[in-house]
Amino acid sequence: MNAILENKPAAAPNRTRRRLPTELSIFLVLIGIGLVFEMFGWIMRDQSFLMNSQRLVLMILQVSIIGLLAIGVTQVIITTGIDLSSGSVLALSAMIAASLAQTSDFARAVFPSLTDLPVWIPVVAGLGVGLLAGAINGSIIAMTGIPPFIATLGMMVSARGLARYYTEGQPVSMLSDSYTAIGHGAMPVIIFLVVAVIFHIALRYTKYGKYTYAIGGNMQAARTSGINVKRHLVIVYSIAGLLAGLAGVVASARAATGQAGMGMSYELDAIAAAVIGGTSLAGGVGRITGTVIGALILGVMASGFTFVGVDAYIQDIIKGLIIVVAVVIDQYRNKRKLKR
Repeated sequence: MNAILENKPAAAPNRTRRRLPTELSIFLVLIGIGLVFEMFGWIMRDQSFLMNSQRLVLMILQVSIIGLLAIGVTQVIITTGIDLSSGSVLALSAMIAASLAQTSDFARAVFPSLTDLPVWIPVVAGLGVGLLAGAINGSIIAMTGIPPFIATLGMMVSARGLARYYTEGQPVSMLSDSYTAIGHGAMPVIIFLVVAVIFHIALRYTKYGKYTYAIGGNMQAARTSGINVKRHLVIVYSIAGLLAGLAGVVASARAATGQAGMGMSYELDAIAAAVIGGTSLAGGVGRITGTVIGALILGVMASGFTFVGVDAYIQDIIKGLIIVVAVVIDQYRNKRKLKR
């Protein structure tokens, strides 16, 4: 008996390792980046990067607009889609909302008979434009089956063209105080955080979120289980468009003007924020909390590079490299999941 017990193979060691939650890991990266710029600030500029309240406020205000787009884009990516039109839809929404928010003091108003309107009218108009653009994106993708990349690329070009055509390239200015108040102070940040909380809850605790993750995880299985995939895709893209419209309203209110060039390349920043925040381009994985942190990382990096004097073109190169690295990490993570 002793011999048998002695020859019994030892139990396999427990190789499971406790891993940090994805959001916590990304947050630690955010802290690390901030500390790096703090160090470079003292070395190169002899001043603090993190302790400058004005710089941090400007950074957070800018992040709030990108963040609104990123929240919508995150939901689209979870369904294995992509949205390249959010920046252009922002510009179109900003132009139309601003044109309805002009005061009668301006002699060259876009619509002289529609000045001094109640603030809710331009806001609803901006949101409606975004919602319509998103619904068109979703309908084209769901009904025709063409790749989301192509459908939203077409909307990106069309919306930007419409924004320029709307006033023949002229900016829209002299907006009412009640409208510009939407972009004053901490209001953009409050709007961003409220929207983030709403969609964090929606994705995590509602049927909408379950359907979104199910479609991204396995679209065919989602259909088999009774989910109306086409209708849900239209809803997801409509929400992304609605948030782009909201971002357009906030951006034009903050700048007190509407311009066709607003939101240029913002769609890439939104996608980058989502991917850096842990949203998988393969679909089925992603959280709003991670996207919020991803947007903050982009904001800290942009502000930090400007702080230490890095050329704007070099910043774009570095941002591109970060996106590629984030996608490579995502692919590596997916391969490990398949092996397990």
